[in-house]
Amino acid sequence: MFPPCLRAWSQVTSAVRACPGCILPVGEGAKRVRYVEATISPLYDLRGGGHAVHLPWVRGRTDVCGCFPTGRHYPGIADLIADAIQKVEGLCHEFEPGSSWEHIPFTVIDFETTGRDSETDRVIEIGLVRFDKGSVTSRESLLVNPGIPVPDESRAVHGITDEELAGAPDFATVMPRVLEVLQGTLPVAYNASFDRGFMLAEIARAAPEGMTPGDMPPAARDDVVWVDPLVWAREILKELKSRRLGDVTKHLGIPLEQAHRAAGDAEATGRVLLALAPQLPRVYGELIRLQKRYAAFQEAEFAAWKRFR
Repeated sequence: MFPPCLRAWSQVTSAVRACPGCILPVGEGAKRVRYVEATISPLYDLRGGGHAVHLPWVRGRTDVCGCFPTGRHYPGIADLIADAIQKVEGLCHEFEPGSSWEHIPFTVIDFETTGRDSETDRVIEIGLVRFDKGSVTSRESLLVNPGIPVPDESRAVHGITDEELAGAPDFATVMPRVLEVLQGTLPVAYNASFDRGFMLAEIARAAPEGMTPGDMPPAARDDVVWVDPLVWAREILKELKSRRLGDVTKHLGIPLEQAHRAAGDAEATGRVLLALAPQLPRVYGELIRLQKRYAAFQEAEFAAWKRFR
């Protein structure tokens, strides 16, 4: 039997009340998932060890049109939300915050690397798959000579050897092509913090003197938030024990060719995003705003789990 606080948590986080009678849209993103904040604490440790985890809010849902889980509409909320979308930090200035992200071309980026530290490790393979209106329009895979040996533990994951990389160009050589492909598209990556970190680190090392952020595509600028299907998979596919890319693609019936090779992972990531799209905010600014909130909440949950496990 769950303690009362956990029952309340379950009730609030699963509450979804649609408002079929409400037809007040905000751009193309009407009636989409949003946060409602409330406080329920302490949330007791499920191990029964007596520890208490205090979380600052719980997640409920409401619609972008201004309807809350009660089903009641509050006049003026839609206008406030539309105004707030314009002020979201981390958006690509090339795209209108109130536009539908599904109408914006996006490029999925995937890196295979020598390790997990973007400062000391290096990219060895780049996968870039561009999607436009739900279809793949280009697919590239580039090997990169990292200038350092590939550790055995990394090679065991992706299978790329030093011999394969010996004749490959370095990152500075392939960077112009990478930036060209990324120009004018939304950046997308599965577990985006990893690939984004390597992208920014490699560009910082390879960019010629005098190159400014204004010369860079969205994915190469440190003020742009990448779309991350992993954040959304963790929220939407809660029934899965694992939200690793291979497990999510299997659950959704999406083929994953050459797992742990950059182009295969990138294409599968794009198809996961499209599969989840009906359950995501359609408005670009709202997608990023909510993704940032979900990501922060997931980090808090993980930190609490690590502390009390």
